[in-house]
Amino acid sequence: MAKKSKGNRIQVILECTEHKTSGLPGTSRYVTQKNRKNTPDRMELKKYNSIMRKYTVHREIK
Repeated sequence: MAKKSKGNRIQVILECTEHKTSGLPGTSRYVTQKNRKNTPDRMELKKYNSIMRKYTVHREIK
């Protein structure tokens, strides 16, 4: 018997928006899941950026 898929849940990558403009080396990325039906737009969450040592806005990338 085959395993059923989880439906509308998909895996997404969140990348820091402030880190790109800062000029510091490296990237801050998080992997999480979202429900495509409840959140069709791109996600934005405040997450901790360990390179910049502060909480910054992380936006979903493709």
